[in-house]
Amino acid sequence: MQGKKKAWAILGAVVALAVMGVLCFVVGKPIIDFVSQPEGFRQWVEECGLWARAAFVGMMALQVVVAFIPGEPLEIGAGYAFGAIEGTILCLLGALVGGITVFLFVKRFGMCFVGLFFPPEKVGSLQFLQNERKLNLVAYILFLIPGTPKDLMTYVVGLTPMRLPFWVFLSLTARIPSVITSTIGGDALGSANYAVAVWVFAVTAALSGVGLLVYRYMAKKRRKGEA
Repeated sequence: MQGKKKAWAILGAVVALAVMGVLCFVVGKPIIDFVSQPEGFRQWVEECGLWARAAFVGMMALQVVVAFIPGEPLEIGAGYAFGAIEGTILCLLGALVGGITVFLFVKRFGMCFVGLFFPPEKVGSLQFLQNERKLNLVAYILFLIPGTPKDLMTYVVGLTPMRLPFWVFLSLTARIPSVITSTIGGDALGSANYAVAVWVFAVTAALSGVGLLVYRYMAKKRRKGEA
């Protein structure tokens, strides 16, 4: 019975991977190309109104599920087309929808699914999230810091004891710093305020570098502890 369950899990994960691969090729690249044309994207938003906003939330959700699609161009495009505040809200809603989808899928299929997207060593680098007592605090801090590998963490948290309500709270709040820096930069570009845009992207790059160093330190500390 256990073998049959595992076989179905693997089959489901393989099918999901195939579907996501097709979506990445058929939908993902056009999305990035579309958002990378700021004036055309803004015009499309103005013409479609509410539908454009709903479609953008879907784009963001797809980006979270299909981890191969980069999120930064979407966030900058959101700031350019919708403004910093509305763009941030739409990005967070899309990330929430995509994050819940990934969370529930990983809870259902486990490592059989996660392993299809990320190699074991990358998943293993986040083993410190298995500390149930500190799990929620550590995960929240890591998502709060720009530059940490949020695509990987989005998949790995489903393997931990974290509950869905806290994951929803985390998705809506801890992502704000990394998202809003991109939307503010995009908004500045849309307003032709290039000096502000340069400063925002420079600060974001610096914060991302610090965040990456923090993540690597925590992963290295965990490996030393296991040794």
